[in-house]
Amino acid sequence: MTSLKSKTTQTMKPATAAKKLGILLSATPAEFQEGVVSRSELNALQATPPAWLADLRRNGPHPKQVVAAKLGVSVSGLIRGGITNPLTTAEIDALKAENPAWLEHERSIQAEVRKEAQRLNQR
Repeated sequence: MTSLKSKTTQTMKPATAAKKLGILLSATPAEFQEGVVSRSELNALQATPPAWLADLRRNGPHPKQVVAAKLGVSVSGLIRGGITNPLTTAEIDALKAENPAWLEHERSIQAEVRKEAQRLNQR
């Protein structure tokens, strides 16, 4: 006789959910930070983000992975440039406008890395 197991709900820690959503955990509401997030809740947040999530994605502060992507550099390049803290969208835009030497250098490195990866993929 086979027993029917109830389907268990897959949950994740708030830090994991924040990473999947591309947001900074410390900037989320307390109830998000203190709870657990189910797979269906994560899917719902992605499909129809509440106001707090849309605002975080639009204005930040953003985690370093998002900052690096918005600047077109690697996370390592960001750190080499002295950027170790989360940045807001306004701060990222100001950096882009200023275009310091380190940012230009790191963007050129990133472009070379992409070009080499593309070359290797064409083999």
